[in-house]
Order: sequence, then structure tokens, then C-alpha cells
Amino acid sequence: MTDTAWQKSSYSAANNECLEVRTVSGAVELRESDEGHLTLRTTPTALATLLHGIKTGEFDHHA
Repeated sequence: MTDTAWQKSSYSAANNECLEVRTVSGAVELRESDEGHLTLRTTPTALATLLHGIKTGEFDHHA
């Protein structure tokens, strides 16, 4: 996995209220574009597990 620049969804257009993602040293980093100084770092496996849980409704009862 090579290091990348911050990327955001094309759906966010010119808005600065979106989630950005990049890879750094084999990890995945996430941040909100309007809070760039706060970064969450995780592994690709942990992020994939979280996304799978979201897609399958695992966390819907928390809404």
C-alpha cells in the first residue's frame, strides 16, 4: 500500500463538510475536511470490518 494524498468523495463537490481518507505507512487515516487537525488512524482490516457492519445494519439499533 503506497502513501496517498487526502481524497474525498466526488459527491461532496465543493463542500468542505465531508470525510477524507488516505493511506500512510500501511494504515488508513480518516478526517473531516472542516476539522483537518483531528485524524483517526486504523488498519485496513478494521476499517473494512466497520464498513461491512454499517452496510449490513449491524449498528442500526444505535440510531
